[in-house]
Amino acid sequence: MEPLICHSLVYWCSTGAGGWSPLDSDHYQWLQVDLGTRRQVSAIATQGRYSSSDWTTKYRLLYSDTGRNWKPYHQDGNIWAFSGNSNSESSVRHELQHGIVARFLRLVPLDWSEEGRIGLRIEVYGCFYWADVINFDGQGVISYRFKVKKMKIIKDVIALRFKTSESDGVILHGEGQQGDYITLELDKAKLLLQINLGSNQYGSILGHTSVTTGSLLDDNHWHSVVIERYRRNVNFTLDRHTQHFRTNGEFDHLDLDYELSFGGMPYSGKPGGGGKKNFKGCMESINYNGDNITDLARRKKLDTSTFRNLSFSCVETHTFPVFFNATSFLQLPGRANHNTLSVGFHFRTWNPYGLLLFSNLDDGTLEVSLKDGKIAVHINVTNAARNYRADLTSGSGLNDGQWHAIRLVAKENFAMLTIDGDEASAVRSTSPLSITTGGTYHLGGRRDTSTQSFQGCMQAILVDDQPADLHAVEKGTVGAFENVSLDMCAIIDRCMPNHCEHGGRCMQTWDGFSCTCDGTGYTGATCHTSIYEPSCEAYKHLGRSSDTYWIDPDGSGPLGPFKVNCNMTGVLFFVISLLALVTNEGCGTPNLVSMAIAEYCEQHIAYSCRMSRLLNTPDGTPYTWWVGRGNEKHFYWGGSGPGIQKCACGIDRNCTDAKYDCNCDADAKQWREDSGLLIYKEHLPVSQVAVGDTNRPGSEARLTVGPLSCQGDDNYWNAASFTTPSSYLHFATFQGETSADIAFYFKTSAPYGVFLENLGNTDFIRLELKSPHVVSFSFDVGNGPVELTVQSTTPLNDDLWHRVTAERNVKESVLLVDQVYRASRPAPAQGHTRLELFSQLYVGAAGGQRGFLGCIRALRMNGVTLDLEERAKVTPGVKPGCQGHCTSFGMYCQNGGKCVEKYNGYLCDCTATAYDGPFCTRDVGGFFEAGALVRYSFLPEAVAGASRDSRMLTHEQKAREVNLTKEEVAFSFSTSSAPAILLYVSSKTRDYLAVVLRPNGSLQVRYNLGGLREPFTINVDERNLANGQTHTIKMSRVDRSVTVQVQTGHVDPLLIESYNTPGFIGCLSRVEFNGIAPLKTALRAKSSAATDANTDKQTDSSSPAAHLGKLVESNCGASPLTIPPMSAATDPWHLDNTGGSEL
Repeated sequence: MEPLICHSLVYWCSTGAGGWSPLDSDHYQWLQVDLGTRRQVSAIATQGRYSSSDWTTKYRLLYSDTGRNWKPYHQDGNIWAFSGNSNSESSVRHELQHGIVARFLRLVPLDWSEEGRIGLRIEVYGCFYWADVINFDGQGVISYRFKVKKMKIIKDVIALRFKTSESDGVILHGEGQQGDYITLELDKAKLLLQINLGSNQYGSILGHTSVTTGSLLDDNHWHSVVIERYRRNVNFTLDRHTQHFRTNGEFDHLDLDYELSFGGMPYSGKPGGGGKKNFKGCMESINYNGDNITDLARRKKLDTSTFRNLSFSCVETHTFPVFFNATSFLQLPGRANHNTLSVGFHFRTWNPYGLLLFSNLDDGTLEVSLKDGKIAVHINVTNAARNYRADLTSGSGLNDGQWHAIRLVAKENFAMLTIDGDEASAVRSTSPLSITTGGTYHLGGRRDTSTQSFQGCMQAILVDDQPADLHAVEKGTVGAFENVSLDMCAIIDRCMPNHCEHGGRCMQTWDGFSCTCDGTGYTGATCHTSIYEPSCEAYKHLGRSSDTYWIDPDGSGPLGPFKVNCNMTGVLFFVISLLALVTNEGCGTPNLVSMAIAEYCEQHIAYSCRMSRLLNTPDGTPYTWWVGRGNEKHFYWGGSGPGIQKCACGIDRNCTDAKYDCNCDADAKQWREDSGLLIYKEHLPVSQVAVGDTNRPGSEARLTVGPLSCQGDDNYWNAASFTTPSSYLHFATFQGETSADIAFYFKTSAPYGVFLENLGNTDFIRLELKSPHVVSFSFDVGNGPVELTVQSTTPLNDDLWHRVTAERNVKESVLLVDQVYRASRPAPAQGHTRLELFSQLYVGAAGGQRGFLGCIRALRMNGVTLDLEERAKVTPGVKPGCQGHCTSFGMYCQNGGKCVEKYNGYLCDCTATAYDGPFCTRDVGGFFEAGALVRYSFLPEAVAGASRDSRMLTHEQKAREVNLTKEEVAFSFSTSSAPAILLYVSSKTRDYLAVVLRPNGSLQVRYNLGGLREPFTINVDERNLANGQTHTIKMSRVDRSVTVQVQTGHVDPLLIESYNTPGFIGCLSRVEFNGIAPLKTALRAKSSAATDANTDKQTDSSSPAAHLGKLVESNCGASPLTIPPMSAATDPWHLDNTGGSEL
């Protein structure tokens, strides 16, 4: 574009050629440019003063239509400071992030050459701008009449620009007799769009949709609005910020009658429009579905009869705002030595505290301040007789950014404070008081005070009933000011757009904002990071047991967390409860996300019927169908599959009537049922079921839809192995402009390597292992490179899995390693906030520089898990998956459980332990009734007819294991009965080991190792352990051999008679003997063996364990050790120092 030819108004210029340089170099100088008419400006370039030491290093840009009411240029949510020149000759050009439309520009130098003074030459780039403008006086309304009486509209595009100093007013409105309507209005300086396309249920009330955007729109500056609707999908854009939403109700058309009104509501609107104010201000470029409304009004093609005086130029207001920062004050003269004080002004701010006005009275002080969002007035008068004081407080929440009016009148024995013109709620004081004005007023602060200064804007200032002459103040002929911006209100709503994500509440002050994340399920400076794990698999690896958990499958993504039931035992499942069949669109969206990551899903469905046909098989039209994902109808039933119009019995060919493929299709008068599992994941979950054949006399049906159950987590174990330093995976450009989070696991034996990288022109983002102990997170959003590092106390290249989480948003950046090592850094208060990238995302270093060697898994960026495995299948130097999970996770397999490698994870094999569960931590035990026992045969006898090899194997086992030189015994028990035998190991000889409860409940261990006349007895504890509580026994012996006989052997009849009548009654769990879990083996054999109907005895010929009597599985509430270890004095083997026992 060609540079514009401009006229410049130059103030305080020095003599000489080559540019502008004011006589005084301070922060009160500015250069103003008149472009002659409104133009669209897209770029600006600056130089210093020609051949001098004068240049400007930093400046602000203000713009205006009229040379009044200036607006600062904003970028990235801040009043932008442009970088200028470093010498007098080079040119620095800035493309505006968004163009501006204005006639007047002001450049305000902020910093300048240390070698000279302010110096400036400028060039402005842009193009011509023209638009039809209509001035709305608050009375007139433009009516756009439709060509037909009723319009059934499926698509709308409405665009316009407006400016106003009013906080309320209807901009456009249309309605229909069926209850449809559309209204766009200002409500407390925010833009409110209300739309109703109608609804089948409860009339049209359920179709009402209301969306609010923007704030501070009463600033008398231009704002652009675009509404795009197609059916129920709406894009609502204000000043380049777009909200996407979907209207409520079921209908797609907007049914309007007669007309669409701009500027007000000629009739009472359906959403309670009676009494709403019309719009007062200016609109331009009004366009409705391709029709230029402003042009039609100019050509008198529309009804404008309600206007008293229709004007096609914008009538400007005469307000003169004043902008205060933390170090500002404005001094104004008043009327001195008068007995009545009267002040008033309008203000707006976000801060709850600040000094608004101060005056030294002739014999006292006046102070008006904002305290906790309320107005507080303190008047102190002191004379020779006494001290008089009047305190007034009024209002609340006045720091909401809206304009509020204050009026204070004080005279003898009377003071009154009025807020926002509400005389009815004015606060009065009749305290004894004598007023004599001092003649000078300070607004916004004063030099000699510790009181917090006011940050915000004021206008309509009245001092002693006279409007303040701020033009004279600007010229320096009246009053004084410091660090004040005149004829400008630079207030910013830092909560609009709202950077607090996931429903976080935005709280702001003048300088910044903070997010309250309570109750959202998210955390962090912007409520970006989910506090929940993405799946049951993740909870499992935190050591959690089966329970109900909140999961968040897409993490920081748009979908919120939801509850699932996690079954951690055996094959891991998570269950999503569907409490009701929903009939609307968008059902089960969280379920779809959780299903996408699952390896397998199923949902049970059942149809019980009596004279109610189901699928009308074999060839009829189905009476019943179900709706799944994507609102598609499906005509197969549980136990069958897609495209097969059958039920489970039709697949298995066992329907009650072989002529049909569903039991219910036989139309029998008896109750029948068709049920089964739906397992085609792409069709689930079931959202609706349509039941058709229930209208005939005698027809009945019951429908049951179970919860959605899914297994596994494909994302959690999605991994890739990088085998060469030059190997990498590439993905689409990472989209994380204002908020980005990255999480993954890695393991490596290499000392360094780049995990991932994405580049822009100057922007970039990178995560890297810089050394064996250091992880680095670096990025640049335009303010210069930023690097966060964390240092681990242990090496990170130990070939174990380590977790890395990094987040960067407009408030801060955070790096977290292994949930322990953390680094953070706040974002700069002023500066760029958008991360602009264009290259592909590289996982592993591109180009082989500091390439990563090792494994990366579960890489998730802004809630999206990257499919590393799929990309690795077609990438040289990268392999899908990663071996060696047990190296990192084997520690989770407890109590002797063995870690077993899987392609996509690992599992704990608990077969050889007395425990169960995903980590071998769940106790396995049983409740014994009277007469019950478990017998475990260590060495099975050779079976008749067995092969020679098997008999030889049995002989070898006997030879190896007949002589035991040590025992390791552990179990837990609880009982209220004594005496009892807890454990008995027998042999064909007289050798045995027994653990018994004596009649008094004390615990005794008996050994008979041969060579002794009597068994050696250890009285472990004299306390009564038959007290119903759980006790844990751990005992070991080394040497003193014991001979063990297989299946049958010598049993001490006296011991059995004394302690086994009526036998042990209670619970035993965790039973282990020399690496064998006899009780667990018996229970597992019990659960899998066939039951003999005539006896309680259950046997399994393949199992070495059997039980007699009634045995019920239970963990017995086993708890940690409750009896202290046996002392050495009572240890029978302590003299040999070869072992010991503990309980």
